[in-house]
Amino acid sequence: MLPDTENRNTLALARLRIAIGCLFLIFAQYKVLGTQFTLGGGFQWWINRFLHEGEAYPFMMTVLQSVVLPHATVIAFLVAYGELGIGLALVSGFWVRAASAFGFVYMLALLFSSNYPGRHVPLWQYFGASLDHSVLALCFLTFFSSRSDEALSVRRLLSRTRSNGAY
Repeated sequence: MLPDTENRNTLALARLRIAIGCLFLIFAQYKVLGTQFTLGGGFQWWINRFLHEGEAYPFMMTVLQSVVLPHATVIAFLVAYGELGIGLALVSGFWVRAASAFGFVYMLALLFSSNYPGRHVPLWQYFGASLDHSVLALCFLTFFSSRSDEALSVRRLLSRTRSNGAY
């Protein structure tokens, strides 16, 4: 690959990483700064919606009912601060691989909790129903398997500063 093309690809991937990080910071801000999601029943409302409107895959319904709802407050805080951590990691370029691994698992959990298209539907509808989470899951998989933190990252900036002896 030509150096110019490689540089453009690295920058494009870094910009995508930062954009998705900003989305996660937006998702996290109302959960972390407010109490409606974590302490006011907002998280439970979403889980109950997934269950009662048939949005959860059948195997996930048991998990949501017997694991998630009994521990809803703790899991709501994990979701809120997890989204904050993912957002900060992607924007800053620190711990991108770890954040991407957690983000991938989180997107799969959301996909199976809220994107069930129903029984007896054509295969393509499973993919269509999952787009709001599967696209982000693919981005996290890409960030995990690539070096998206090679450009536009605080980590990279600090490593350059240290190698130049100015740190």
